Amino acid sequence: MTYNTQREKLILPEYGRTIQEMVDICMSIEDRKERQQCAESIIEIMQTMNPNVRQQPDYEHKLWDQLAILSNYKLDIDYPFEVVKEEEIAAKPKPLKYPMQRIRYRHYGHLTEAFLKELKEMPESEDRERLTSMIANFMKRSLYNWNRDAMDERKVSADMTAYTDGSVNIPADFHYVSVSNGHLPGSNASKKKKRR
Repeated sequence: MTYNTQREKLILPEYGRTIQEMVDICMSIEDRKERQQCAESIIEIMQTMNPNVRQQPDYEHKLWDQLAILSNYKLDIDYPFEVVKEEEIAAKPKPLKYPMQRIRYRHYGHLTEAFLKELKEMPESEDRERLTSMIANFMKRSLYNWNRDAMDERKVSADMTAYTDGSVNIPADFHYVSVSNGHLPGSNASKKKKRR
């Protein structure tokens, strides 16, 4: 008795060893017409094994691609679709470029800077006041997360004024959301269960 660990590793394990053996047999068939019929039969079996594949767009194309992969691109048949090339699958993705923009205060992040730039351009309105409130509370939380000892609401107010070149000022009577417990008010995490 041979164990699967002693056998050759499967190329696509989701299809199992039986489909892999069928593909190997198909590759050994000499007559091209018979080999084509065998490949089409394997595709039909692959469809019945994964019926949810039919809901995907271009599912047949994907199955033929997988058949080519199972044969290590050695199956010589007339594919109804252009199959994906081996180089495309093995190619490593290009590394993502890290944004190299300078952030004035890194603990606020570049999204806060972008919001403040938008806020600076907005006309006086109720929406602007709400956005100012949301950004101020977010800045307070960011400052708190960065350094709890340096947390000062006056610093948040001064930073917002500096970011917007003085066009946005937080009113003196503004009430910040408390961040001392680490949760926003109204969230499920901030509600403590009382035990009897």
